[in-house]
Formats: sequence, C-alpha cells, structure tokens
Amino acid sequence: MRKRADDSHPGYRVLMELLRTADTVWNASRRFFERWGLSPSQFNVLNLLRLNPGGLSQTDLSRQLIMHRSNLTGLVDRLERRGLVARREVAADRRAYSVVLTPAGAKLLGGILPQYYEDAARVWDHLPARRAAALIDDLQKAAQNAQEIASDLPH
Repeated sequence: MRKRADDSHPGYRVLMELLRTADTVWNASRRFFERWGLSPSQFNVLNLLRLNPGGLSQTDLSRQLIMHRSNLTGLVDRLERRGLVARREVAADRRAYSVVLTPAGAKLLGGILPQYYEDAARVWDHLPARRAAALIDDLQKAAQNAQEIASDLPH
C-alpha cells in the first residue's frame, strides 16, 4: 500500500523548491530585460518569432508560451506599437494573420541574446551536461504529470 503523501514527501519538497526557483528566475529575468524596455514574456514572443521566420499565428504563439490568447494579444499589441513585430495577413484565410519579427525586432534581439546566453550559462555553471540532460528529462516528466493531473480536474 502506498504511503499517504504529506509535506515531508520528497516530491512535495521538490515541487515547492521548483516553484520558488521559478519565481526567483522570473523576477531576475524582469530585471534583466528592463534595460531594453521588455518584459520576459515580450522577450519570449520575440525569441519564438526569431526561431520561426515565417511567423506564427497568435494561437500558435499562445500554445508555445503556455499563455491565454487574450494575454498574448496585449503583448503583441505592445510589441507592434514599438515596431518590433508586425501582423501579416495569411493569404489562404483573410480572417487570420501571422505575427512576424521585424528587422527592428531582430536587431534588438541581436543586442540582447549574447548577454542572455552568457547569464543563462552562469545560472547553471555548476551543472555538468549529463546532469543537465537528466534534469531536463525529469522536468519534462513532471510537466507531463502536472498536465495529466490538471486534465483530470473538473472545469
């Protein structure tokens, strides 16, 4: 018979530390991106568009960012006002459009990414590659388990 979990269960303790770490990293990211007038979420939109030069629909962006589409609309609106992204009509569907990175957005990312990569490496500089791969696997499994649990919850 499985022992009932409580706050001494290692899984609970790891989850609490993961949540604290995520909050700390998010707050540090906010400070990091301030110098460019971006939020971490805005950076994530720009970076996803950099990786998808043909652009992405807002639905695809919201799925990849795990963000509600209505929240993404505001992010895209702010980035578009700054000239960092543009909305382009999709020829096959007049109601749809694709969000693309503009040259100004690409230039801004070019100034951010070298320091971002450097600082990201510093966050994990103590972690050997093999442990990093195992940690990635563990985090992906935890995310999958959390999604399954959430799917079983009533709406």
